Amino acid sequence: MSNMNQISIREHQATDRERIITLLRLNTPAYFSPAEEEDLIDYLDHFADNYYVLEVNGEVLGCGGFNLSQDGEIGKISWDIFHPDSQGKGLGTALTRFRIEKIKEIAGVKTISVRTSQLVYKFYEKFGLELREVVKDYWDIGFDLYRLDRDIDFFNLK
Repeated sequence: MSNMNQISIREHQATDRERIITLLRLNTPAYFSPAEEEDLIDYLDHFADNYYVLEVNGEVLGCGGFNLSQDGEIGKISWDIFHPDSQGKGLGTALTRFRIEKIKEIAGVKTISVRTSQLVYKFYEKFGLELREVVKDYWDIGFDLYRLDRDIDFFNLK
């Protein structure tokens, strides 16, 4: 991935759905419980206003989005999924930075948050998010909830 010009991030389209679900399946059960596919489909149907795909040379290799809390004060990073062969190459970092910048543009947001698992929470710590809560077997047996967040001012200073 030496040439960053190959990476593009765009809003997801309905035509991306099959690829997004394929990416989830490629990461199940390593990172996701099989029970989560139904949740992802519901998310795409109802909550994916700010959901993006990351392409390298026109191929969708990752996706992820964010949502706002009902009061608009929390920007919640959601549903990060990357092709197993493309993990560890900076794509997740690029997409996470992109979403943090998008969240910073929204007036009234006070906190950036993510709910993830014990398998990847350290990735989000690299951005300055801090672990606030752990709930054992939250997503499914063996998939614990790790909730991290950070005040928006931390990101505004960067």
